[in-house]
Amino acid sequence: MNAVRPVSPGRLPDLLRLMPKAELHIHIEGSLEPELIFALAQRNGVALPYASVEDLRGAYAFTNLQSFLDIYYAGASVLIQEQDFYDMARAYFLKAAADNVVHAELFFDPQTHTARGVAMETVISGLHRACVDAQAELGISASLILCFLRHLSETEAFETLEQALPWRDKIIGVGLDSGEVGNPPEKFARVFARCRELGLHLVAHAGEEGPPAYIWTALDVLKVERIDHGVQAIQDPLLMQRLAKDRIALTVCPLSNLKLCVFPALAQHNLRQLLDAGLAATVNSDDPAYFGGYMNDNFTQTFAATGMDAQHAYQLARNSFEASFIDETSRRRNIARLDECFESFRG
Repeated sequence: MNAVRPVSPGRLPDLLRLMPKAELHIHIEGSLEPELIFALAQRNGVALPYASVEDLRGAYAFTNLQSFLDIYYAGASVLIQEQDFYDMARAYFLKAAADNVVHAELFFDPQTHTARGVAMETVISGLHRACVDAQAELGISASLILCFLRHLSETEAFETLEQALPWRDKIIGVGLDSGEVGNPPEKFARVFARCRELGLHLVAHAGEEGPPAYIWTALDVLKVERIDHGVQAIQDPLLMQRLAKDRIALTVCPLSNLKLCVFPALAQHNLRQLLDAGLAATVNSDDPAYFGGYMNDNFTQTFAATGMDAQHAYQLARNSFEASFIDETSRRRNIARLDECFESFRG
């Protein structure tokens, strides 16, 4: 199914909510809602520098990526036991199921936890158990992508990789996140080469606040399969041609971009331009507890602001399945479900 029949504007929000979709850019630590942060802090005896849930939520006024990361790492301090990681992921999966997410690839930041003395096994075991239960109980297929913190050294990334190798079977890939500016992808060339030798899928944040050059080096030096964010690609016509030709997926996060002031208003987001230029863009929630919206919030608010239509919706959802790291049988099944959903919304 390529050409999509028109859907009346009044029915489009329902279509966006009901269509099956994959989420490829979700930092699981960024799904920690203030209520769960306080509950886990109480369970683990962790003192928080906020008086209440409302006080913490009120601090979510970010001016850039770093101002967000400061609060993000403070929130993660309540994660100590395996059950904490399970409960965090479980809470996300319940929201994802309500948004008709049928596949999710979760980023996690082990260095945020091992630096506090939390064992790698604790982190991975809790998250993996939640992924298994999500499939069995919610019908969501899910997998884990280990992310290296780019503001730390490549040596530390190698150490993290070695710590994770005993649980290699529970990880499908590696990524690169945290503060982008001043930490270009090539800083991690050797560790990504090692991960490629191990047969891991490779992704990297590039071109959110950083320049198009970071996207080029993520592709040519790190040899990643997907670009996380990538919205600054629009500044480089040759890069746009490359991304379109090679069908390199961009895991775009509209509400995150708005919250971190990458775009001054959602109506000025370039998602529609990326799609219309033939790029394999997708919609994702990034750190939804902090940025004001899970998957359907990102879809409905962005479509309302930019005037995208059912054809864009179909392409975004299909791109998410085509760019996912699932087997071909599952991919075809998910796309067939997507086609059925759109057929039911004809007229």
